[in-house]
Amino acid sequence: MCSLRRDLARRLGLREEHILEDELERELRRRMADWDFIMRQPPRVRAALRLFVETGDLRLAQRLSGMPLEDFYELVKRAKIPIVVVRRTG
Repeated sequence: MCSLRRDLARRLGLREEHILEDELERELRRRMADWDFIMRQPPRVRAALRLFVETGDLRLAQRLSGMPLEDFYELVKRAKIPIVVVRRTG
């Protein structure tokens, strides 16, 4: 597993620690999201919310939804998906 993570980090030009942080952020979004609310949305919006949970890319998910950014952000808040940024300094 470590060698896979190391290879992935090398290919993406990232440090191995950043791979771990991205996984932590994704897991937090998955756990805290209101999946019942997400699954009740129209297909395009549901796909955009799921994309945001998996990637954390608000702008890409917003574009997929076809909604204005402010409206999509409000929907993310209603879906209880946290905006998570975990980065070490130094």
